[in-house]
This record gives sequence, structure tokens and C-alpha cells, in this order.
Amino acid sequence: MENAESLRSRLRSIDHKPYPAYKSLAGSYQFQGYVLNIEHVQGDPFAAPSSLSVYVPLRIAAFPEEYYSDSTRRTAMEDFLLRAFARKADAVSFQARGSGKSGMFSVTHPGQEVYPRSSLEIGNGRITVRFEVGFPANGRSINAGELEKILFNLIPQSVGSSLLYTTARREELKAAVELSVDQCEIRKALRERKLAAFVADGSILPRESGVSDRPMRGAVPTRSPENLRVELDLPYRGTVSGLGIPVGVTLIAGGGYHGKSTLLEALERGVYNHILGDGRELVITDDTAVKLRAEDGRKVTDVDISLFIRDLPVKTDTRHFSTLDASGSTSQAAAVIEGIEAGTKLFLIDEDTSATNLMVRDELMQRVISRAEEPIIPYASRVRELYEKAGISTVLVIGSSGSYFEKADLVLQMDCYRIRDITEKARAAECSFRQEISGSLSGQPEFPDFQLPEIRRTMHLSSGVQMQKSYRGDHVSEQRLKIRQMGKTAFTVGKQSLDLRYVEQIVDAEQTRTLAFLVRAAEEHFSGRDGVDISSEELFRYLRSLLRSGFAGIASGERNVPSGLAMVRIQDVCACFDRL
Repeated sequence: MENAESLRSRLRSIDHKPYPAYKSLAGSYQFQGYVLNIEHVQGDPFAAPSSLSVYVPLRIAAFPEEYYSDSTRRTAMEDFLLRAFARKADAVSFQARGSGKSGMFSVTHPGQEVYPRSSLEIGNGRITVRFEVGFPANGRSINAGELEKILFNLIPQSVGSSLLYTTARREELKAAVELSVDQCEIRKALRERKLAAFVADGSILPRESGVSDRPMRGAVPTRSPENLRVELDLPYRGTVSGLGIPVGVTLIAGGGYHGKSTLLEALERGVYNHILGDGRELVITDDTAVKLRAEDGRKVTDVDISLFIRDLPVKTDTRHFSTLDASGSTSQAAAVIEGIEAGTKLFLIDEDTSATNLMVRDELMQRVISRAEEPIIPYASRVRELYEKAGISTVLVIGSSGSYFEKADLVLQMDCYRIRDITEKARAAECSFRQEISGSLSGQPEFPDFQLPEIRRTMHLSSGVQMQKSYRGDHVSEQRLKIRQMGKTAFTVGKQSLDLRYVEQIVDAEQTRTLAFLVRAAEEHFSGRDGVDISSEELFRYLRSLLRSGFAGIASGERNVPSGLAMVRIQDVCACFDRL
């Protein structure tokens, strides 16, 4: 490792030289209180910025050890420090000038959720922050003076103001760590009290706008009905009360624009912790929850959907159903089975984004179209068995069909964003309705017995997504597959593209990038030259091992762990591979 003055001397020696001379700076340099690593140098001022990192020893950063003594506290502290570093980086970005991306200082900007990110990690006795810098140029000639300003002025300012306890916003950091502990305690309470979710009294669920995830000003705070209110004793906040949604079948009903989907969206995001001030920081959901929806046109491969669809007229085997262009009903049926395979214990469903013919068949339709003529077994006929025989709960937003009332353990009404328990009212209305129509319509249709499919799928990792080889004479060189990302919704690995726009619990582009790395890692780990078939169990076991090993495992084969990766749940990893 060289010292900072060696870097300064080397930098000045290449001033005004052609831009590729910047590559000679790659290496590690000891600054006062930290190590600067220049890991990858861009080849052109208009190319993707250079990758850098900083190591600050924990003994120098001097944060209290209890703030990173376990994974819960450590993740909260990492998130807090990253936000502080990003604020400072924004203030100094482009203060150094030049052509192209000269002077860019780019750092991850977390959203409202809190989870591990590769851009800042605490471990191995140090704080590591990873970021990107646009090395300055005049045209395509090196501007060493402007890069010296970045390396010896702007980066030290950013490190000194955000990664040291002496300059940290101590009370805010303490509050962030304590909140994470309380959130973890609520997650434990869900399991102990057999709850699917908890919504604290006073939570603010509506968002600022369709493009902003911040809380809406002036929104109605939630308040639990008295009979559903539970109290939890938390380590730092003390006793908090709120709505406890029990395991089983829960319906969310109400008129349009009264807050049904808003509550469901808060539950979707409740699989993650949130920052202080988000309004949903004490909205906590079973972290295996999967949002189900119809997804017309998606690819489905070898999924047993016979629990919901069988006896198709074209004699398609629905025990091994595959298609390149699924309908709404087949895509949602496949999503249920894939969710079970991924280990979910809670399905979240909004009637508005579901396939109607999969969700319900009313009494009149049953009379007009007989069971023998309809291959679809509606979700309404399976929802209780999913819970009673498979232990999988459902929270369902309904607005136009009462078919689920007799199946529900709990019926909530959203009335001007206020939550009411109308379970008894719904049951009485359902009973009265049954009495009125008895004798005029045929009874409930008979469906095949409930039996969970044996999920033993085989996945083919094709040669089209392998290590790319280039041949020059007798020399063969291997290059890693290129990853190209299109925001939060899509990516390509080599020649394979993937559309994730309807995997709604992926909440930022860094999670999508992580999924792309996982796809590449799996292809390279398993694929031979002609491709390979492996069991889904073996694939998911490997992917879980990568997630447990952290970002170094996810980016296996990379010389340095890149910035811009964010941890994902195994349920979203499975959803990604299901679409390959």
C-alpha cells in the first residue's frame, strides 16, 4: 500500500496526458484515518465513472460498539451512515469541472426502506463505503488538478463529516438503531401471537404522490378498532398499540378511494423496515409475504397449476404447465404455486390487479356454466384450505364481490381511511343472502380435493447465458457476461432479458441489479458449454447460500465488490428465476 503523497505525485506526473493514463492510479493509498482504494478506472471521460472505496477502521470511527453488535443494529447504522455520506456527496458533486462526467460524485441514495447495501458495510473491523467518481478531463486529456481536488479535498470532507462519531448526528443515529430493534421485536411478536401483520396506531399510510414514496401531509392516521387492538411492549418505545391482523383469511372491503389498496400497499412494504418519519415504520408484515397478481403474457415453466386449473379442452397437462404467453388466470395460478415453492406464509391480493375468473365464480354463473364446462377452480374455493391445510394466510382487497365473506376470519372496512371491523355484519348479510337464494340456484359446485402439488421442477440453465469466450489464434480468453439494467423493472445478462415490472415487492433498482448478479452467478456456477438441467431445490439452495454469504458471494468472481447492490428476499429471487 502506498501513501497519499505517492498518489499526489503520481497524479501530477500524468497531467495533460491521454485519458487512459489514469489507469496507472489503480491501487490502495493510506490517507490520514482511512484507506482510499481506486478499484476501477474508466477508460473515457464519457464512460461509466470510476469505482472507488474508502476503509475507515472502526477504532478510528469510534462509534459505540452496541450500535453494530448484531445484524439488526448494524444494518440500521449502515443505512444511517450511507444517507449521511450521500448528503455530503451531493453537496460536492461536480465541484471539480471538465468534459463528460468529470467531477461526478455518485453514491447510493436509499429510499424509505432499510436493508443491507453494498455501498456501505460494517465488518472486518472497518466501515467500507463504495462510490463512483468521474475522473476529470479537458476533452480527452487528463486534468490532474481537478482530480486532486476530489481526492485530497472533497472525499476527505465527505469522510470526515459522515463516517466519524465525533461529527455524526448522534441523537438521530441512536434513534435509528433503537427503531430497528423495536421493529425486530414486532416481527418476533407476529410469530408468537400468530399475527400476519401489525399496523401501529398513528401510522400514516398514504403516500405523497404516485412518484413520491414519502408520507402524505395531512393524511388520516390509522387507528385500530377496539376489539382488534393489540399492545406490544417494545424495548425502546415501550407499549405501542395497533391493529393486529391474525393469520387466516382477512378481507379489506369498502368503497372506492377509501383506502383499501393503500392499506394493502403498506402491508406489501411491511416486509421491510422503514426509516423514522416514513409513517409506516411500525407497519410490520410477515417477511415471507408475496403479493399476487395476474400477469398476462409472462413466461411460465413446468408449474403444477392443477390446484386451480385442470381438464383444459386442448388436453394440456396442467400438472406440468408451461407457456410463453400466460393468460391472466394461468399466470396468477402459477404465481400461487411459485409462492408456495418460495416458502411464503402470506399472500397479499388486490382484486383490481387479479384475474376475475380465477378469483370468483358467482352462483348465477355456476348455473349457466356447469362445473364440467369450466376448468378453473376459483381461489375462493381454495383460500380456506390454503390456510387450514398448508398454513398460508391471505389478505385480500375486495370491492365488487361478496363471494369471500363466508370464507373470511376477519372483514375490515376502510371508511375514509379509517379501519372498521365489520366481520359480524358481513356474516349476517351473507347468511341472509344464502337464505334468500336457497332453492332458486344450484348449490356449491363440487371441486377436486385440496392437495398441494409436489414441487419438483427442473430448471434449464442454457448455453445462451454462459461465460462468453473469445478466440484469438490458439489463445482462448473468457469474459464475464455483461449485465445491462433498465431501472427497477428489467435487466439483461448476456443475451437473456428479464422483465420484473410486476414483481411488486422489488422496491429499488439496486435490488434488481442484485438479481442480475444472482442470475449470472447461477448460470456460471451450473452451466456447462451446452447448458444443464438442475432441480429447483438445488438452484434455490445455492441462491440462499449466496444471500447468506453477503455481497461478496453475490458478486462472486468480481475482483472487487461493486457499489449499488441491495439485499433481496428469497421470495423475490424465486420470482426472478421463475420468469427466466
